[in-house]
Amino acid sequence: MKEFDFSVIDEKAVDAKYARLLDIIGKCGSALIAFSGGVDSSFLAAAACAALGGRVVLATAVSETFPRHEREVSKNFARELKAEQIFIESSELDIEEFRKNPKNRCYYCKKELFTKLIEKARELVLNKVFSGANFDDTGDYRPGLTAQRELGILSPLMEAGLTKIEIRYLSKKMGISSWNRPQMACLTSRFPYGVEFEREKFTAVEACEEYLRGMGFSQYRVRVHGELARIEIETGEFGELVKNREKIAEEFKKNGFTFITLDIEGFRSGSFNL
Repeated sequence: MKEFDFSVIDEKAVDAKYARLLDIIGKCGSALIAFSGGVDSSFLAAAACAALGGRVVLATAVSETFPRHEREVSKNFARELKAEQIFIESSELDIEEFRKNPKNRCYYCKKELFTKLIEKARELVLNKVFSGANFDDTGDYRPGLTAQRELGILSPLMEAGLTKIEIRYLSKKMGISSWNRPQMACLTSRFPYGVEFEREKFTAVEACEEYLRGMGFSQYRVRVHGELARIEIETGEFGELVKNREKIAEEFKKNGFTFITLDIEGFRSGSFNL
């Protein structure tokens, strides 16, 4: 299990941010939450249920870019929270601008998804649509945030000033099971910008990552460079991968990769953004 450094937390300041978060959410009256089942959206869902009671619905996207395992994770957490969950079919691969995989691909994806969420919120008579973006997202390349702002989507975690480590800390303190969940990201992040998406490649990447998950790796990404698969895992788990390198290589080759390599820098969130 990955260790998190909570020594940097100012408890009084974080508790004040949480109080502000509940106030922000409470003033909305009701909400539809874009819910992936990751650390941020799970914490937001728990906070929204605390502030709004039953006037919260969790909306999870279903698409070829969202790993099936993570969909199951989202279902389990929604049941744990006793919150209503609905599933929204997302068809971003049918959008030509998105499929070409430009640097602002997330803009087209989020615009398509959040437009559907706005329509669903109106149908369910819910006042607002929430995104799980946190304050740290302001310091990374996030074109999807532009689409959210254009559509009037609210990001309560960001507005309250909560960072990822603070969200993990509060989640643990409040007994929210997602506090130590690995970082999640849609499968598009496994491909370099400018390489047009192919449905078959998403299937291959998902199968390879599922194999690594089954072997017990805590955090993993399979980045695609043509016929080469670059594996990112935590540096402390390198030995386990090397020990099983022949089995891993065999499995990856079954899924269409010719060359398989271990990135010696280890797991890095959004490494293609470099």
